[in-house]
Amino acid sequence: MTTDLNPADLWPAPPGAPQREPQRWVWAAMDPDERRIRMRELAAWVDWLRTTFELHNVITHCWYRHQPVVEHLTALYTGWTRTYTGETEPVRELVEADWIHTLYAFMPRLQLPSCAAGTHHDPPPRTPHPAGADADFALYLRSATTAPTTPSGKPL
Repeated sequence: MTTDLNPADLWPAPPGAPQREPQRWVWAAMDPDERRIRMRELAAWVDWLRTTFELHNVITHCWYRHQPVVEHLTALYTGWTRTYTGETEPVRELVEADWIHTLYAFMPRLQLPSCAAGTHHDPPPRTPHPAGADADFALYLRSATTAPTTPSGKPL
């Protein structure tokens, strides 16, 4: 995916420039216009990430069609912005190395074997809740114990 955005535009402002307010990255809470803007921003960064870390075989071109991958890439992106652009005084040493370690730890979650050959495949459909699941959950919530219980009340 190519975009008109340049990831270099996402890097820190010059010293003395006013800092931008942190942005919320909760996709479900965004209005459609904001979601489109943010998705373009994320796509530019993902293109940069795929190139910089040679992840062409890890992150497929249809990553944006897979919500779990979008969420993981969003977490990586927001962590990257805090790591490389957000902190003037790092809270701990080696924060950059920690981010890179996190990137590599996330790699198995970014891979989509069914789409690796370059053809998008929709994720499998979600299974419906079993009959009685909502009532069972409500019963679980009504139990006023602090000890862990099973929803059915039966011992494990």
